[in-house]
Amino acid sequence: MPFQDLRQFLARLEAEDHLRRIRKEVDWNLELSHIAKVNEEQHGGGKALLFENVKAYPGWSVLTSALTARERLALALEMPINASLMNLSREWVERIQHKRVPPRVVDSGPVRQHVVQGDDVDIFKLPAPWFYPGDGGRYLGTAGYLISRNLDTGRLNLGTYRLMMVDRKRASIQMIKAKDGEMDLRGYAAQGIPMPVAYICGAEPSLFLCASTLFGLTESEYEIAGALRGAPVEVTKALTNDILVPAAAELVIEGEIMPGETLQEGPFGEYTGHYSGKEFPKEYINVKAITYRDSPILWSTTVGKPVTDTHMIMAVNRTASLWNDLKAMNIPGIKAVYGPPASAGRMLVIISMKPMYHGHSTQVGLAAFATTTGNYGLKTVILVDEDIDPENMDQVIFALSFKYQPDFGTQIIKRGRSTPLDPSLPIGDARYMTSRIILDCTTPYEWKEKPKPIFLDEKMLQYVKDHWDEYFSEEAAVTLPQRVAEMAPALR
Repeated sequence: MPFQDLRQFLARLEAEDHLRRIRKEVDWNLELSHIAKVNEEQHGGGKALLFENVKAYPGWSVLTSALTARERLALALEMPINASLMNLSREWVERIQHKRVPPRVVDSGPVRQHVVQGDDVDIFKLPAPWFYPGDGGRYLGTAGYLISRNLDTGRLNLGTYRLMMVDRKRASIQMIKAKDGEMDLRGYAAQGIPMPVAYICGAEPSLFLCASTLFGLTESEYEIAGALRGAPVEVTKALTNDILVPAAAELVIEGEIMPGETLQEGPFGEYTGHYSGKEFPKEYINVKAITYRDSPILWSTTVGKPVTDTHMIMAVNRTASLWNDLKAMNIPGIKAVYGPPASAGRMLVIISMKPMYHGHSTQVGLAAFATTTGNYGLKTVILVDEDIDPENMDQVIFALSFKYQPDFGTQIIKRGRSTPLDPSLPIGDARYMTSRIILDCTTPYEWKEKPKPIFLDEKMLQYVKDHWDEYFSEEAAVTLPQRVAEMAPALR
C-alpha cells in the first residue's frame, strides 16, 4: 500500500533502522546543515536525520538526508531494499509507461490543522536552515516544490525550485528559463496578471521524486506520481486560490507571483558543488497564507557537493525519465540507461546497447540529447556494448580504455540547451548553451571481424557460486582443490 504522507514513510525508515532522531537542541544557522553534511558523507550515505529540537522553533522538526542512500530510495518506491539504482529506474519506467492516475480531490486534510493568513503571515516563523556560509540567505525550499496552473490548458505542474526567504511575506524563487513553471508564468505575463501558486514542503516521497523530474510540458506530475505509487494522490483546494495541494502535506505556502517583479536571490550552494544565483534577480512569491499540520516537519536537503539527496534522487528519476523517453522513440537494442549520482543523473549518462545496423550507436547518442530529459543540461553520453553494466564503473572504465577509439568514437555537438547552474560555463547569458559529446565505446556494427571477448565456463562458475562458503572453511583448504580438480574434466 502506498505511503499516504511523509510520516508513514519515516515510520518505515525507522523500522528499517534508516532514521535517526536528534533531540539535542540544534541551531538552524549552519549547525543543522553541517551535522547533516557530515552524516551524508559517511559510507552508504548515512541515515535520514530528524531534528526534533531546532533552536527558537519549538514544535517543529526538520528532516534532512532522507534519500541519500540507495536503500531509502528503494523504500520510497516500495521496492526491495537491496535493489540497484538502475533497477529502481527500470521499475519506475515500467510503472508509468503509458499509465496515468489522476489525483483524487477531497474536502480537506491534515494540512489544514493550522491556518495563518493576512497580517499574521510571517515565513520567518518557519525553521528554514542557513546551509552554507556563502549562501545569500535562509532557504525555505530545497526539498520542496512549486505548484502552478497553466493558464491555457489548466494543467497543474509540480516543479522543484529553490526558495529563499527575503522578508515576512516574500520569498524569492529560482525558476530557470524554459522550465515548466517559468513557461506557465509567461501566460500570466501576457495578460499582466499574477500567477497563483502553492509551495509544498513535506509530503509522501513520490511527489518530490516526480516534481524533480523532467516531463513534457502538457504532463501533470500529480498523474505521473499516481501511476508511480499505484494509487491517486489525495489533494484539496488551496484556501486562497484554485491550486490543488496534497491534503496530507506537512506545510503549504500559498501566494502569487507577479510577472516582471523581482528581488535578489542567492547565492546558494548548489548540487554542482559551487555557488550560483546572485548574478540575476528572480521572481518572488508574495505569501498570502500558510497552512500546516500538528507537530509539522520541514523537509530539507543540503544540496551542495555530491552525494546528497539531490544527487541520489536525480540519479533515479532522471535515469528513469530518459529511459522512458528513449522507449517512447522505439529505438531497438537499448539494454540499460544509467545516470550516476555524482553527475546528478543529468550531466552524464551511460547507455548499454546492442548495435544492430549501420549508424545505430550514433542514433542512440543523438536520441538521448533529443529527449525531453536529455535536451536540458545533458553534456556527455557514453555508449557501451550490452555486456557492460552501466552501473559498474570498473566495467565502464574498461570500455573507455579498451573499446573506445577517440578519432571515430567521438562526436561533438557545439550548441545545446544548458542549465545556468553548470559551473563549467562562463557566468552570464552564455550559461544557457553548452557543447555536447558522444563517447562511443561499442564495437562497430560494420566490422566484419570483431574482437572476441573472454568468457567463463558457465558450469564451473555455477559450481563455484554454489560452494562459495566452503572455500573459506578449514576443511576447504584440504578437500576443495581436489574436488574441483576431479570436477573439471566433467565440467568441460
